[in-house]
Amino acid sequence: MIPVRTLCVEVLSGPDAGKTLETEDEVLTIGSAPGNALCLSDTTVSRFHLELSGGESGISVTDLGSSNGTASGPVRIERGVVSSGAELRLGNTRLSVRDGDASVVELYADDELGELKGKTEVMRRLMAQVTTAAQSTVPVLVIGESGTGKELVARAVHHSSPRADGPFVTLDCGALAPNLVASELFGHERGAFTGADRQHVGAFERASGGTLFLDEIGELPAELQPQLLGALERKRFRRVGGRTEIDVDVRIVCATNRDLRAEVNASVFRLDLYYRIAVVVLRLPALRERAADIPLLAAHFLSECGHAGPAESLLPEGVMSQLQAHRWPGNVRELRNWVEATVAMGESPPLSTHDASGLMGGGEESELYALSYKDARRSVLESFELRYVTRLLTATGGNVAAAARQAQMDRTYLIKLVQRHGLRTR
Repeated sequence: MIPVRTLCVEVLSGPDAGKTLETEDEVLTIGSAPGNALCLSDTTVSRFHLELSGGESGISVTDLGSSNGTASGPVRIERGVVSSGAELRLGNTRLSVRDGDASVVELYADDELGELKGKTEVMRRLMAQVTTAAQSTVPVLVIGESGTGKELVARAVHHSSPRADGPFVTLDCGALAPNLVASELFGHERGAFTGADRQHVGAFERASGGTLFLDEIGELPAELQPQLLGALERKRFRRVGGRTEIDVDVRIVCATNRDLRAEVNASVFRLDLYYRIAVVVLRLPALRERAADIPLLAAHFLSECGHAGPAESLLPEGVMSQLQAHRWPGNVRELRNWVEATVAMGESPPLSTHDASGLMGGGEESELYALSYKDARRSVLESFELRYVTRLLTATGGNVAAAARQAQMDRTYLIKLVQRHGLRTR
């Protein structure tokens, strides 16, 4: 058991004046949609308006791409830290946020759960949450940056559950052509479309009796979101081109590195589908947030690579200190690639930011090629998005409407990019 920082929110004015909430959850969301920790009836508040979390330096505030914004005094906040007792304004509602009473939570007793490894409090708390969630059959949404190990969390949920003897089927929604997603999810009958020369059993059927892991669920095409929602609610579906409904018994675990709540606000992701897949939300920390786990992870990767000697022979104290100070934008996957390169070369390669500079003009490309195609492509795209949108906002003085016109871009999509990269607008 460890003490945790609780948060208390009191509505000072607005339609819900007098309403209060205190929670020991790591993250607290506020908005007008059911499913928020604090649900407000104020129509000027977005469905998922803002997120609060405790930290050593204060209370972190993140606006979730709301329509009317979040303000503290005269300052509009997109992402920032306020002190306990601060007042926030969202729409016509004014509320106070402060530290709550002390509380304690239980940690997982070991430093590994399946393929998950970590001795830090944040990881052992996550492992305890995984074992609790595993005992039910409700859908789970795993949130975390690319490379943090979201599939390992999904596997831990499956192998810690009563369905452990059943199948674990993975479908990466971001790695499929849009016209193939329905077939991969639900299967197809022979002759259903050009090239369908035989019957294909989809992921739902293959996972029956076990767990279906839908990776990168935020990439699911909008036209398929109603079909997935219907299959989850009815627990039956039809193959593409089929007439017979097929019953399935499947536990769903989804994962994303996007903020689906902001995408709900932007009408990119269906609210009802979000409710269905996010009954339990597990947040996987970035590697930089649990740097004390790096020696444990590095030693594990060395062993996997066949290194029989002590870890210190390849990773002396000075190198290990550098590893713990590094930001690791590629998270655990980047650390694993770095360790594999160290074993292969017999010496540690230089640490890289993997900022895709080699493909954007100048710099080293070799670090990108060490990644999988999907991760390298995402790295290049995210780097381009950040640079393009930053310069676009600079050129227009942070005016989103003007920036959207200049870029000939849909304003809603631009807001989503701004939110994703934590940029500032006015």
